[in-house]
Amino acid sequence: MRKSSHSGLTHYFFVQLEEALKKMKDISSAFLATEKVGKLMKKYAIPCIISLLVGALYNIVDQIFIANADYLGSYGNAANTVVFPLTVIALAVAVMIGDGCCAFVSICLGKNRPQGASKSVGNSILLIIILSMALMAIYLVFANQILAMLGGTVNAETFKNSQEYFFWISLGIPFYMFGQAMNPIIRADGSPKFAMVTTVSGAAINVVLDPIMIYGLLGCPQMGMAGAAIATVIGQIAAAAFAAWYLFHTKIIKISKSDFKPDGKIIIQTINLGICSFLSQISLVAAMAAINNMLRRYGAADAVFGQAEYAQIPMAVVGIVMKFFQIVISIVVGMAAGCIPIVGFNMGANLKQRVKKLFTILLIAEAATGALGFVIVEFFPKAIINIFGAANESAYYTEFAVKAFRTYLVFIVLACVNKAAFIFLQAMGKAGASTMLSMVREIIFGVGFAIVLPMFFGLDGVLYSMPVSDLLTAVLSLIVIVMTYKELNNKIENTPAETPSNG
Repeated sequence: MRKSSHSGLTHYFFVQLEEALKKMKDISSAFLATEKVGKLMKKYAIPCIISLLVGALYNIVDQIFIANADYLGSYGNAANTVVFPLTVIALAVAVMIGDGCCAFVSICLGKNRPQGASKSVGNSILLIIILSMALMAIYLVFANQILAMLGGTVNAETFKNSQEYFFWISLGIPFYMFGQAMNPIIRADGSPKFAMVTTVSGAAINVVLDPIMIYGLLGCPQMGMAGAAIATVIGQIAAAAFAAWYLFHTKIIKISKSDFKPDGKIIIQTINLGICSFLSQISLVAAMAAINNMLRRYGAADAVFGQAEYAQIPMAVVGIVMKFFQIVISIVVGMAAGCIPIVGFNMGANLKQRVKKLFTILLIAEAATGALGFVIVEFFPKAIINIFGAANESAYYTEFAVKAFRTYLVFIVLACVNKAAFIFLQAMGKAGASTMLSMVREIIFGVGFAIVLPMFFGLDGVLYSMPVSDLLTAVLSLIVIVMTYKELNNKIENTPAETPSNG
């Protein structure tokens, strides 16, 4: 059998790369070392962005159809928000393994060590299967306790919908995690388009089945939250099946049975390279758990949302705000993750000026993405809310949603730049700095301010927690970015045979 966070290379490139690593006489074959970094970024980032956006649609599409079902409405919306952090936990483990393996493979190829690359993939496949089964078991056994910890007890109807949705989502966890972990590995094997098709196919199935199962179309009974979850799981199974098929049709990195034998050193190195992806996701779960519980607590003290019929609105609305933010962050992460193989190869080849140039282009692109997001949330919040069923809700729903979008995401530009810096540092092998920034942002600031600010500002304090966190994190990110530029400027690098225009 052959073997296949965030980005990939074409089959043609890998064929040329193998020759380059042996001879380095054919200039055109040293693709990552000579091609314009802007062109490389476009080539590798676009498939990654599309894959991440489509992957994000699984939960977002569920929430859109749930919100527009009049028999579910904001209760179903709130339930979706409660369960969402639990899918992020599964994603955190998957991207840790997938992104870590992708970075490890790229660095190994840059150093002409294909055996290390194949070992990493074999061990990553084994690891994701074991961990996904374990997480599914934990979810099924401790479902009620977990949902309560995430604020699911805001009212009885929300908790009931959360239980129904979470049960089926838990059954699909192994398929979801396997597909997500294999995606960056498939890209690293030179098949970014296949990785994209794998994700798109699963999401497309979900989009088709959601209205059928939720609204009771084509003779299907209305299945409520269970229908939304089952549609999602079927899509995840399809995506996982495509990924499994690819393992028998890989292009470059060939694995044998011996590569599946656990190798502690390889596993640790792979996890170290992916730990920032894990921590950035898992720390987000801690922040979401704190926010959900503060929304429940301080919403109960609010004159309007303290009423039983409106109690679920703050949680439902903030869930929608997070879903929009997830779309923006998918673009941001896709651009940064698309740089991982490029950065890994050039760092391995000691071509630091190319890394510096790529970093500059990335930061500008991320800031531009954040600026576009800012315009949307500040000037067109009602258009977003209407997509998520505002027409079926009270005026309190729309009023709070407009405030939430404009307040919670006011510093979305800084959030985008922060995320880009975290991932780029990870790709450079600076896991310590990357992890530190991510943990400070999500745990110390994200959780801390979500708990402290409501003490002074009530429900509005929950909304203030994100912009304050992003602003303070940006100060730290700026320091690390400046230090990184200085380090890259001071490095003596190898210079491949290239023309000035190829820099």
